[in-house]
Amino acid sequence: MAFCSKSSRNIINNLKSKLGLSRLMNRGSDGCLKKTNPDRFLPLITLPQLRNPDSYSHKTSHSFSSQRFQSTTSEPQFASVPNGEHNQELDFPGGKVVFSPEMRFLSESPCVYNNCYRVLDDNGQLISNSIFVQVSEKIAVKMYSSMATLQILDTIFFEAQRQGRISFYLTTIGEEAINIASAAALTSDDIVFPQYREPGVLLWRGFTLQEFANQCFGNKADYGKGRQMPIHYGSNKHNYFTVSSTIATQIPHAVGAAYSLKMDKKDACAVTYFGDGGTSEGDFHAALNFAAVTESPVIFICRNNGWAISTPTSDQFRSEGIAVRGAVHAAREMAINEHRPVLIEAITYRVGHHSTSDDSTKYRPADEIEWWRMARDPVTRFRKWIETNGWWGSEAESQLRSSIRNQLLQAIQIAERAEKPPVNDLFTDVYDNIPSNLRDQEKLLRETINRHPEDYPADVPF
Repeated sequence: MAFCSKSSRNIINNLKSKLGLSRLMNRGSDGCLKKTNPDRFLPLITLPQLRNPDSYSHKTSHSFSSQRFQSTTSEPQFASVPNGEHNQELDFPGGKVVFSPEMRFLSESPCVYNNCYRVLDDNGQLISNSIFVQVSEKIAVKMYSSMATLQILDTIFFEAQRQGRISFYLTTIGEEAINIASAAALTSDDIVFPQYREPGVLLWRGFTLQEFANQCFGNKADYGKGRQMPIHYGSNKHNYFTVSSTIATQIPHAVGAAYSLKMDKKDACAVTYFGDGGTSEGDFHAALNFAAVTESPVIFICRNNGWAISTPTSDQFRSEGIAVRGAVHAAREMAINEHRPVLIEAITYRVGHHSTSDDSTKYRPADEIEWWRMARDPVTRFRKWIETNGWWGSEAESQLRSSIRNQLLQAIQIAERAEKPPVNDLFTDVYDNIPSNLRDQEKLLRETINRHPEDYPADVPF
C-alpha cells in the first residue's frame, strides 16, 4: 500500500521514528512510501504504543480514531487458547483470528428460517412468556387506527387509479403492521429513508390525508411540485426523505445520514426500509459494510414480503427470519447507545399487486393471496388484541372507518380541483442560476405547447 499525500508522508515519518517502522517502509522513486518486506510486517503491526494514537497526531490536525486502533492492540500478539496447544490467535485489525489445523467450511442454516420473534398468536392473543415493550391503551388505539386508515387510503387511491384519476398507485396491503409498528418505536428526530411502501410511517408522524392526496394528484400544494410519480412522498417537516423509484439507492444514503448524526452527537438514528428484492442490489451490500466500518447508528429494515415484483423470495433472497415494534425499539437503543448498525428482517406477505401496473395472479395463485388476506391479516389480529383488552369495539370501528373514508373523499375532491404547478417549475430547484441548456429546453417546450395545445392538459399554467 502506498501513502502518496504530503500530509500522509509526514504522519508516517513521525510514526516511523516513534514506533520503529523504518525497516518496513521505503520511499519509491515516485516519492511514495511502499512496504518492502511483507514477511516481516506481521510481527510489528500490533504495538502497545498504539494505545493512545491521538498523541501521535501531526500538528496539521490529522488524527487517528482511537476507537479503531484499540481493537488491534495485543499483549502479546500471539496467545495460546484453551482448546489446544497448536491453536493460536492473532489480534488482526477488526478482531481476533483463531488459527486451527482443521479445515472447515461453514454451511448455511439447515432450517428454512430461524425462529421468528412475535408477540401475538394467530388469534390476536398474547403469547405466554413473551418479552415485549409494553404498549399503553392510547398508543395501541392510535396504532390500530393508523393501520385501518392505511387500509382505507390504499383502497380509495387504488380505485382512483383504476378510474383514470391518477396515473399510478402502490398499496401496502398485508404490510400495515411493519409501517405503523416501526414508526411507533421511533422518535420524530429519527431520519427515515423509505422505499415506496412505507406511507404509514408518514401517517404516524402527522402527514395529513390532504397532503397524501395533493402528492398523488400532483397539484400546486404538492411538496414535489408535481415532478414525482404518485406515492413518491417526502416531507422535510417529518424527517422523511422523498421516495425514489430506483431500487436500494436510499440504503447508502441512510448510512451517510446516520454517520453525520453520530459526528454531531445527536440522540437519533437513521432508518431505511427496503424489500427483499433490494438486497440483490450492490447498494445494499455496500451500505452494510459502510455502516459497519463507520459504526453508524442506522437501522436497516428489510420487508421480506415473499415477492420481489414477480420473483419469489426463494429465487433471490436468503436470510433468517421478527415482531416489529419491540424489535425496532430495541434496535434503536442499540444503534444510538452502542453506535452499532442493526439489520431487521420483518416477515410479512404482500397481499396486493406490486403496483397498479402489475397483475400478481399471473405468477401466484389467487387462493394463496386470498388466504393471506383473510387468515393472516395483521390488522385484524391486532384489532382482536385491543378488543380483548376492552380498548376497542364495533361502534368505534364503524365510526373510524366511516370518518376516514369521508375525510379522504373530500381531500381527493379538493386535490383534484386544485391548480397544477406551472410549467417553469420543471426547470427550477436544481441550479441557483438556470444554465442556458435548460433555458433552451423550456423555450422549446413552450413553442411545442403553443403549436399543439390539444396534446397538453389545459389545467397546467403555461
